[in-house]
Amino acid sequence: MLENTKAFSGFSVNDLQKAKQFYGKTLGLKVNEKKEGLELEVGGGNKIFIYPKPNHTPASFTILNFPVDDIDKTVDELTKVGVKFEQYDSEPIKTDAKGISRGPHPDIAWFKDPAGNILSVLKK
Repeated sequence: MLENTKAFSGFSVNDLQKAKQFYGKTLGLKVNEKKEGLELEVGGGNKIFIYPKPNHTPASFTILNFPVDDIDKTVDELTKVGVKFEQYDSEPIKTDAKGISRGPHPDIAWFKDPAGNILSVLKK
């Protein structure tokens, strides 16, 4: 029934202007302003909708993953523009000094947007 629809994901933030700055300027994504919120354009022509929610509660799980060819280079570049990577002390997601979890899973590093939502970059 829904196999031919062009589905998209969405999530909330508490401040659209901070989100626009973060996703557009810090992460370098194309951000389109819509009446209802923001639309992110990511690789492959996919779109993600960000909407304002006054009583926003950050997601306790990763809401958006960015596969990259070189995770070390990407983490270094994002760190230079002010992104702070999460540090985890317990296995199986223990992170190194850069904030990268390396192991039997794909190498991955988590960070938060200004609304506290969890995002990641991970090795393709």
